[in-house]
Formats: sequence, structure tokens, C-alpha cells
Amino acid sequence: MGAYAGDLQTLSIGLLLVRIVIGLIMAAHGAQKLLGWFGGYGLRGTGQFFEQIGFQPGPAFAAAASISEIVSGLLVALGFLGPIGPALMISVMIVAAMTVHWEHGLFAANNGIELPLLYGITAFGLALTGLGQYSLDNRLGIAGRLPVTDTWIALAIGIVGGFGNLALRRRPATTTART
Repeated sequence: MGAYAGDLQTLSIGLLLVRIVIGLIMAAHGAQKLLGWFGGYGLRGTGQFFEQIGFQPGPAFAAAASISEIVSGLLVALGFLGPIGPALMISVMIVAAMTVHWEHGLFAANNGIELPLLYGITAFGLALTGLGQYSLDNRLGIAGRLPVTDTWIALAIGIVGGFGNLALRRRPATTTART
């Protein structure tokens, strides 16, 4: 066991820091897509990009992704509704990793899967560890009331939702030059 294995307060402070950073950055990422904040392209520009990568109608898929990122990020940052925020985050990160980043390898410097992987695995870990004593769930008295099987079910729904979204994608036809 680690040096802090028995210290719930230290563990909860660590979880709070991770939740706030991951959650707020994810929510800001969604706001870039939806609202054009923080240097983003807004729904119109993001919708056009989604169409280019095979999601039709682009604005509808862009809105769904943006709202999922904002909601998941805020739920995680606040520590609210247990595994629901992490499951949403996992779902949208599966789609991002597979459609935009996979072909570029691992590292973010090459637009690889590094960041969606970090977001997704962090979300998965938060769902499994719980959101800590400094969470809205704990404040409302609902932390720890969800059976572990329900956490696994929520995570499975997030994973299936991500791959289900990928199944809706229609890759643009590639043209080959005639010689």
C-alpha cells in the first residue's frame, strides 16, 4: 500500500485536484466546439469538420459531442452523479481517439491518441475509485450508495455508446487519381 493508503482526506484532496483539472479542461474543450470559446470553431465550424470525418449531419453530431464534453466535464469537476460523468467522457474520447487521433500514433505532438487516452483512462479510474469526500455526491449524502455493479454498467454503457457512435459514421469516399 502507498504512504497515504489509510488517509481518506489526502486521497480525497488528490481526487479533487484530478477531478477539477480533468473536468474543467474537458468542459472547456466542449465549449470550444459548441460556443467558439477559448479559440474554438463553434458549432458551425465543428459541424463542418464532423462532416469531413464522416458524421452526417455534422452539426447534430458536433452538438452531441460538445454537450457530452461539457456535461461530463462539469459532472466530474463537481463530483456529481458518480460514474455518469466519467462514462460520458469515456464515450466521447473513444470517438475522438478512433476518428481523429488513431492514425497519428500515440503522442499528442503528432495529433496522436495521447490526450483522449489520458482523459478516458482518468475518467475510468475516477469512476472506479469514487469521487472522494470533497464531492457534491458526498455533500448530498449519495456517495457510496451506488452498487459496484451499477458503476460497471454505467462504464459499459459509455463504452458501447462510443463504439455505437462510431458505427453511425460514414467515411467519406476517397478518390484515386487516374493515370
